[in-house]
Amino acid sequence: MTVLIAGGGIAGLSMALTCHEIGIPCQVFERVREMRPLGVGINLQPNAVRELQQLGLGPQLDEIGIQAQEWALVSTNGRDVWSEPRGRKAGYRWPQYSVHRGQLQMMLYDAVVDRLGAEAVLTGHQVTGYSNTADGVAARVENRATGEVNDVEGSVLLAADGLHSALRAQLYPEEGEPVWGGAVLWRGTALGPPVRTGASFVLLGTLEQRFVTYPISKVDPETGLQVQNWIAELTFDPAQGWGRSDWNTQVDASEFLPRFEGWVHDWIDVPELIRGADAVFEYPMVDRDPVPNWVDGSMALMGDAAHVMYPVGSNGASQAIVDARVLGACFLEHGVIPGALAAYQDQLLDDMSALVLRNRGSGPVGILGVVQDRCGGEFDDIEDVIDRTEIEEFMARYKAAAGFAIETLNGAPDIIQL
Repeated sequence: MTVLIAGGGIAGLSMALTCHEIGIPCQVFERVREMRPLGVGINLQPNAVRELQQLGLGPQLDEIGIQAQEWALVSTNGRDVWSEPRGRKAGYRWPQYSVHRGQLQMMLYDAVVDRLGAEAVLTGHQVTGYSNTADGVAARVENRATGEVNDVEGSVLLAADGLHSALRAQLYPEEGEPVWGGAVLWRGTALGPPVRTGASFVLLGTLEQRFVTYPISKVDPETGLQVQNWIAELTFDPAQGWGRSDWNTQVDASEFLPRFEGWVHDWIDVPELIRGADAVFEYPMVDRDPVPNWVDGSMALMGDAAHVMYPVGSNGASQAIVDARVLGACFLEHGVIPGALAAYQDQLLDDMSALVLRNRGSGPVGILGVVQDRCGGEFDDIEDVIDRTEIEEFMARYKAAAGFAIETLNGAPDIIQL
């Protein structure tokens, strides 16, 4: 009944902890030789926080994360288009967290090692392919230090190997590279004064040029500063293609900083935050077209390997965690068999495929496009441009599609029921 897991990121480690919770043996294969806290900030929505708390990780999450209080869209002129409370302040039973992705991964990894043992995560080993067998599945595993390749047999194999999934590539060999829609993100972290509530996710700008910031550390009582995760974004013509060989690389801020030089208000200094970063990383905003199947016999895709999406709704990492929990529930109901994988796919595939496409339309940020069309982004009072009810309905539709509508989530039964 062994569950083989390709990838030791958020999806794979959440799956390992879920397997331990429900008493199913598992083995994680992670390509990097040493787990390190890499990355920048991400947000965890209440639907994922609920699952992490049920895994007993609430105290650790509270230690590394900031409970988000507000989500705000702000025009370039510094005036609010929309703001709303988040997490418990919005009425959820669980908070929303802003957290450093690498610290979240290490929190999950430490929990796996503590509960399952260090041998549960085999680092320096990459799953490069698979074959279905009479008894389950054989994962082709490469030792990246020696080059040795062995087949490892298990009951099922879960592809938690991300954007460039080798297992998805085997299932869809003609798919090719991820799809770039024209937007480029530059990301960094810098010390800065608290913005608005001190626990606010703020998006400033338009659909074509915008700046996002939110804190991922508590305020230092001595300096009054906190670590701000920031994202600068510009949109180009996707017909020109992506001109770099790497999908993410460290760059100099001078490549984009001039476009943001005038973005200074009494509550935020955008160029100062950009200049304050020790390192800036460039990411073309990519996703993949939805596919008709995540499952091939005893192999299933999960997380970004199944449904990588634009980060406009802050739900990529959250959905990876939910995927693991839904898979766990399906194992409990059906056993560790292909039928469980099929039940998982039946429950999630259609909704996640629709969410991938919805996020291409800018997700909840899309309301900025409406405002831009109506007034060019210039206004004194947003209600002169768009009625509050129209925005509320727009946001409610997205939350329902993403699986974190307040009433629905608060009233939903536990995914894992032991």
